[in-house]
Amino acid sequence: METDLLQHEQRLYEQLCNPHNLWCGFLATKKNKGAPGIDGQTLADFEAKLKTEIPQLSKELASWTYKPQPVRRVEIDKPDGGVRLLGIPTVRDRVVHSAIKILLEPYLIPRFSKHSYGFMPWRNQQQAVAAAQRIVQSGKEWVVDIDLSKFFDRINHDRLIMRLSLTIKDTRILRLIGEILRCGIMENGLLTASNEGSVQGSPLSPLLSNVVLDELDKELERKGLEFCRFADDCNIFVRTPKAAERVMKNTSKFIEKKLKLKVNQEKSQVARSEKVKFLGMTIINGHVAISAKSMQRAMDKVKALTPRGTHLTLGKTMAKINQWFKGWSSYYSMTQYPAQFGKIEAHIRRRIRARLVDQQKSRRNLYRKLMKRKVPRKQAAKAAYSHDKRWALSRCRAVEKAYPNRWFTEEVGQFIRSKERRATWFDVTEWIRLV
Repeated sequence: METDLLQHEQRLYEQLCNPHNLWCGFLATKKNKGAPGIDGQTLADFEAKLKTEIPQLSKELASWTYKPQPVRRVEIDKPDGGVRLLGIPTVRDRVVHSAIKILLEPYLIPRFSKHSYGFMPWRNQQQAVAAAQRIVQSGKEWVVDIDLSKFFDRINHDRLIMRLSLTIKDTRILRLIGEILRCGIMENGLLTASNEGSVQGSPLSPLLSNVVLDELDKELERKGLEFCRFADDCNIFVRTPKAAERVMKNTSKFIEKKLKLKVNQEKSQVARSEKVKFLGMTIINGHVAISAKSMQRAMDKVKALTPRGTHLTLGKTMAKINQWFKGWSSYYSMTQYPAQFGKIEAHIRRRIRARLVDQQKSRRNLYRKLMKRKVPRKQAAKAAYSHDKRWALSRCRAVEKAYPNRWFTEEVGQFIRSKERRATWFDVTEWIRLV
């Protein structure tokens, strides 16, 4: 049986050339969507010619005439400043990458550490945070928070292929992966060689990143340390600050000397768990909470969704807020401090009240609007004819009385439409609190 398994591993390249596996790679690529690469071919264009594209890819791979094309360089802003460099392979290259990923996962994933949660089937951020919480509750409240500087851009190709060869015995697959890693980067018409790194944007990169960092996982396990890792975000938990400093020093040395990666000393830290952000969360007194940075980003997002002078109707604005808030609250539902959702809700309400105030072009119109909303005459006059600006007025008693919290669920809800159901963003929060 072991002989059959070895022979099966050594025939991985034949499986890659099989049109059926390339078709599976296309389905995975289509599910992930994505922009066109340097050739301008879209997913729809590729799908329209699928009956000829897949056999052509199979033929090129079998004859070794297939050559990965350079990736298209794209820059996106990071939430905390700076830019993240992404690379977009062509659609046909992404199909090959996805097919390789599908073939390699059954061999690689079972060998990965149980402390690794990123890019793994049936594992997610919530499980990683829950594991970190259990460790902190056990008494290991000091965290070694290691930040890797430009991790994907610094992956050492030789070490990666070496680590892969320990499990993958078909050298032709390893050769093809090497060609993919060295395919080059196209930016503003100029081709740059890629002598190190794995392109963020390739379907294969997340799996390869776990191969690289699994060596770190094994080293931490060998030393008996408790840790949680999600992609390149790794937290190690110990009982004392002295032990944390020692672990930080030794682990940083291992990462830089052995893995040929670079530790970002400015962002790495040794601190108690309540001072450390892990996947947008922090653990305070053994309880999970949304980190201060994540809360601030949410507040900034609400502000961006409710700008002054927008051409969007109130209904469309509310629909956009609803769409964002459902996704945001779904992820951060792991918090054990429901008041954090209340803070975001209150901010949304105040931003909308400020907009409603701003829509009244004169103080007299605002006074009449408040009266129409059944605000007492003196209270309406005091608010409307004060020297306060829109933001201050949005929190005054008269405006809150005119547009109480129930107004947002009863009346604004009519703007939110769905084919399946009608909802407002408050429904999501109430569901979170119930569960």
